[in-house]
This record gives sequence, C-alpha cells and structure tokens, in this order.
Amino acid sequence: MSDRSLSPAWLASWTDRVSGTLTALTGEFEQRHGFPPGTNEIRLAERDDQAAAGTLAQATPTPADLVTFYDSIGDVTWADVGNGYFVDPASDVLLRLQEDGVVDMGVDQNARGLVFGSNGGGLAYVAGSDGAVYRTRTASLDDPELDKVADDLRQFLELLERSLTRFIAEGEPGDL
Repeated sequence: MSDRSLSPAWLASWTDRVSGTLTALTGEFEQRHGFPPGTNEIRLAERDDQAAAGTLAQATPTPADLVTFYDSIGDVTWADVGNGYFVDPASDVLLRLQEDGVVDMGVDQNARGLVFGSNGGGLAYVAGSDGAVYRTRTASLDDPELDKVADDLRQFLELLERSLTRFIAEGEPGDL
C-alpha cells in the first residue's frame, strides 16, 4: 500500500473533519440563503454497503481505493455545496455497472472506468482502472470526453473537502 492509498484511519479522519464543516454549513445555511438546507452528510457504511463493496471488489476495473472507501463510507451527499456533490452508494455503482457496463475512457483499449458519483450540474465522476478520478465534460456517458481531476481517490476527497471549505468562505466551491 502506498502512502497515498486510502486506509480506514485516513477515511475516519477525513469524515470527522468534513462532518464538522458540514455542521457549520447547515447551521448557518437558512440564514445565509433564505431557505432550509437539503441533505449534506457523509453516511457511514452499513453491513449492506460493505457487502456491496465486497462484490464491487470482484468487478473489473474497480480500483482498490474505491473498495476501501465503500467499506467505510456508504455515500456522500452534499446537496447544498454549489450545485451539489454526490458519491453514490456501492450498490448504485454495481447496478450501473450491470445495466450500462464500464465507461470506455478512450485512452487505450484497456482504459475502463466506473461511474461512482456526480455533481449537481450533471457531470459524472469516473474512477479509472489506474485509480485516477476523471470528470465527464458533458452529462452523456456515450463516448464521453473526460478530464482528469485527481491522481487518486484520496486526492479527489481532499479536493472535495477544499470545495466545501471554499464554498463556506466564498459562496463558490470552485470547479471540481
């Protein structure tokens, strides 16, 4: 395991930090925006989520860090951070894989990925078989154009955290 690989301890620390920031966001949200907040949470993995993570581990091209993530975290729903950020539950990733297959990333014949989340603007996040995270340029997954947004899932989660912090400070999450 590299020092950039996800571990349950790193994910627990990330969850604690971000959960505190989300509490600050929702506490002042209605006063700042004039309407009540939606769902803004990190849901910890339950037994069903962990079983789905185990099944996902058997699927190609699932990166190991994605399995580690889903063994600890059920999903991420940040409805009010910019247009929103969502990391889908492992069961949804599996269903999408069964229904739509892998995403052909077009780089070479072995480049395949799994859609594991989205932003509220309709763009999808794809975990490549190499562990890097990509974002689609459009809402379509048919022959998608992808931009690399993070070298690995850990960096992606760090970028999500920065987007949340920036949104609270400036009202704008950035372009993740």
